[in-house]
Amino acid sequence: MNMNPKDKIKIPAQIMPTLDPGFRKRTFDEVPVGYGEDSAILEAWRCLNCKNPPCVKDCPVNIDIPQVMKLTAERRFVEALQVIRRDNSLPAVCGRVCPQESQCQKNCTMGKVNSPVSIGNIERFLADNFSSELPQPKVDSSTGRKIAIAGSGPGGLACAYQSALYGHKVTVFEALHEPGGVLAYGIPAFRLPRKIVAEEIKILKRYGVEFRMNTIIGKTISVEDILNDFDALYIGTGAGVPYFPEIPGEDLPGVYSANEYLTRANLMHAGKLWSKTPISVGKTTVVIGGGNVAMDAARVALRLGSERVVIAYRRLEADMPVRREELLHAREEGIETMFLVSPTEIIEGYSGRVSSIVFRKMRAEEDPVGGRSKIFETDETLTMDCEVVIFATGTSPNPTLTSNCKGLELNKKGCIVVTPETCATSIPRVYAGGDAVSGASTVILAMANGKTAANAINKMLNDRQKNS
Repeated sequence: MNMNPKDKIKIPAQIMPTLDPGFRKRTFDEVPVGYGEDSAILEAWRCLNCKNPPCVKDCPVNIDIPQVMKLTAERRFVEALQVIRRDNSLPAVCGRVCPQESQCQKNCTMGKVNSPVSIGNIERFLADNFSSELPQPKVDSSTGRKIAIAGSGPGGLACAYQSALYGHKVTVFEALHEPGGVLAYGIPAFRLPRKIVAEEIKILKRYGVEFRMNTIIGKTISVEDILNDFDALYIGTGAGVPYFPEIPGEDLPGVYSANEYLTRANLMHAGKLWSKTPISVGKTTVVIGGGNVAMDAARVALRLGSERVVIAYRRLEADMPVRREELLHAREEGIETMFLVSPTEIIEGYSGRVSSIVFRKMRAEEDPVGGRSKIFETDETLTMDCEVVIFATGTSPNPTLTSNCKGLELNKKGCIVVTPETCATSIPRVYAGGDAVSGASTVILAMANGKTAANAINKMLNDRQKNS
């Protein structure tokens, strides 16, 4: 890239085209439609190719982003994708769901004078259009060693991929009937089409990775049996236990956790005429929470037929952890937002189901140094009629495995304690990562843990062989 930086600054940021809101709000078609070739090249030209690129430092897997941008601008698309795949085995996924604005794009140098370079959009463009042209990665000769992975979410898939490349026999144990973990049950198709996840699973199967569905380590099969049959175990079971605020009425029919609601809709096709999985569709649906999961639940409720969907958040809009792009898309589709309200009670109607929800109004004092605002209760309340309430107020790790794993060290929140450099737990040959370790986090951070663990497991097995 020999263009003068002053000329790069003049290139307008390339806006990702999206489906029309009036059309898309009744379908599960993907909302962003992707860059075309010209847009991807122009956006890549905007990269300033910094000497000490902050984008690489802020990427959890340290992709050589300036090199990706350089190759894309030169139309060397397959080579650009190869650079990404060296460090990221799920680029089509990460290009869609990673919070680039708070990671690689956050401190983009171009962002100081213009919009940051849209790294995620270019990653998606490359993965969607050139994955089939990639040469197969080198796979080491079979080692005869066996790796077990609990959970088929992003961390588990990343660990499986890297372990398979090392020549190990990998078996992934998944509690649900389809692989993909949170990628399959937690993220709606309008953000992450099912075919993207399915293609990644196919690739892993071609490398000999086996998937065992409907199997819960710690219940269906014990950890002791796993360690007797396998050389190592990686725990990537996520954080799937929902948090409820313990208010009156939260056990009424029509009240859901976002996890349950999204799983029923995404994985079990609730809402379709042929589905055997029930789900309530209210005239008005209220979603409690301010993150991406709340936004996903609200947009799913709209697509399933709710006439009015309201997101209620106890803080200010500026405090919401949601990606701004997702909030924009939700508002374009007609979803309402309500701030400084906290639920205190859900009212039962004559039918024995939800009829309304009561909120306490809150008062906010903004932090003078730009931190989260301070929130205080007031004496005022607000009642809203609704038929469905969805809580997207956080999750914690599922204790099914951890409570049946003798000697496994946990912290006060029930998360697994690991050595960060290796993801090793307190039990020999057992490793862990992702939300089971950190609590609810991001796809790319879970993948980084999975890769770290795979490298550590491989080293551990090699060291054991040398010393035997």
